Amino acid sequence: MAEDARRFRRVVECARDIAARYGYDEVATPVFEFSEVFERTLGETSDIVTKEMYRFQDRGGDWITLRPEGTAGIARAVISGGLAQEAPLKFFYTGPMFRYERPQKGRLRQFHQIGVELIGVAEPVGDVESIALGAAILDALGLAGKYTAEINTLGSTASRAAYRDKLVAYLSGFRDRLSKDSLDRLERNPLRILDSKDPGDREVIAGAPTLPEHLDDESKNFFAAVRGGLDALGIPYKVSPHLVRGLDYYCHTAFEFTTDALGAQGTLLAGGRYDGLIATMGGPQIPGVGWAAGIERLSMMIDAPVPRRPVAIVPIGAAAEAKALSLARDLRGRGFAVELGYRGNLKRRLARADKLHARAALIMGDDELAKGVATLRDFDSGEQQEIAFAALAERLAPYR
Repeated sequence: MAEDARRFRRVVECARDIAARYGYDEVATPVFEFSEVFERTLGETSDIVTKEMYRFQDRGGDWITLRPEGTAGIARAVISGGLAQEAPLKFFYTGPMFRYERPQKGRLRQFHQIGVELIGVAEPVGDVESIALGAAILDALGLAGKYTAEINTLGSTASRAAYRDKLVAYLSGFRDRLSKDSLDRLERNPLRILDSKDPGDREVIAGAPTLPEHLDDESKNFFAAVRGGLDALGIPYKVSPHLVRGLDYYCHTAFEFTTDALGAQGTLLAGGRYDGLIATMGGPQIPGVGWAAGIERLSMMIDAPVPRRPVAIVPIGAAAEAKALSLARDLRGRGFAVELGYRGNLKRRLARADKLHARAALIMGDDELAKGVATLRDFDSGEQQEIAFAALAERLAPYR
């Protein structure tokens, strides 16, 4: 557990640090929201809403949902806080999310995400920066070369509507081969069929028209600018024509960072542009782009940071026990990691210090107290010497 926690903390601290370098302020939204926040933003026909949300009535009769993702809460906060006039807004967040699904490797009912939202930037540079920030975090975690950046364009609203009609016409000819879920989506949310993992659906989708083939000039120019920005930054990517977002407020760029190191759960980070989201929720028409990444999945791909090796204080006798408490407090206040032995004889306490991989031990009993010293034992070299209490902090400096 401790090693898992160190991995988890490394992901969060790395992401927080790099997001701050990009100018993103950290924010926190409530763990639960009114259910309408997610039903309107995720779509009432989406799997998250229909199968995965933890939804319940509170004592006042309102329907409440444990948040399944972070973007909707940020958008709601922008509206309720009247923040749109302060755009551009750059937010970083981290915290637990909840979805009811079968627990498996890389997929949990309570999981945690890091995410960023850039609100109020309509230009392609916003998409480029968002993708670049995601790549910078993955690289800083030591994952360079272990992931693939995939991008696609969802086009403008007009080109997207034209494509939707052509996709429905094509898929309607294969009703007898589509899965039940895809048949349900055919009329209400046909683009989400392109995300289907059903083998029969995949065979049908392979011959489907692709959105990039139906782009208007605005959409082509926007996507070209995004690709040009990524090329200028030297960020490798591949264009994936079937990478989509099924809801109408998404437009232009969609992207994912994927890996083959985690089996079926291969998406590390996913996002896109959602220019219509805030307006859909009743706010002003203001563009946005962002992404989220699963902390547990990222944690599974990195090494745990090596914990600091402590200095162990080993007191022998009642008087030394009292001195050990004040000495430990003083050294911790000076920035040292200190492990205080609580019980046992000298041999047992030294054995525990060795088990904790302590860097050194400070041994003191009645004789040491009488001389105003502690015996410093270096576990790596085996050397042992007496050090005056007044000189301990200076002598221990290499062990900080």
